[in-house]
Amino acid sequence: MNVYQSFIDGLRGTTLLEYIGVFSGIICVWLGKKEHILNYPFGILNTGIYVYLSCAGNLLGEASVNIFYTVMNVYGWILWARKGADRRPALVITRSNRRDWIKALAFFGFCWLVLFVSLSYAKTYFAPRAIPLADGFSAAAAYTGMWLLTQKKIENWIWWIITDIASIPLYFIKGYVFTSFQFLVFLVLAIMGLVEWINKWKAAYA
Repeated sequence: MNVYQSFIDGLRGTTLLEYIGVFSGIICVWLGKKEHILNYPFGILNTGIYVYLSCAGNLLGEASVNIFYTVMNVYGWILWARKGADRRPALVITRSNRRDWIKALAFFGFCWLVLFVSLSYAKTYFAPRAIPLADGFSAAAAYTGMWLLTQKKIENWIWWIITDIASIPLYFIKGYVFTSFQFLVFLVLAIMGLVEWINKWKAAYA
């Protein structure tokens, strides 16, 4: 009952800016699931809003994620817009090989370590609400997912699933209840995206 009441109270306290951020984020992930390039402008709108909201809530790990998202949304938009000689998208859905997995795990581990150390410092001196281990973990997973999304790697959805599972309680604890609900929706969409991209990859290489 307390969780339900917290959810209702949180919805009442949700700002218009957060609502816009949530719905633009859901549209972004839905379009990404469909492999539609318009996911990127919606992504830029979403991340721009959440840079502000994360800083305001002392979610510094998430703020860094959204700054990274913004840059990678622009980068991904450019990559996805490229056309081959046949005027079709030059970038196609592929699966990660062993080398790709090693690189992704190394990237994740490096990001988590750097973020944990940075957020531990921030928590001590000017961001008491930061949760270094959790903030750093969800941020590092999101960094990895965004990087793989720009490359159209199927495994990007696995990292988004990890990010969403970690972010649901993180935002709820911080008081961003509607955003916590957003990550629940993201989790469902990420699972659907994983299945859909696997099916597209199988159809292309059948």
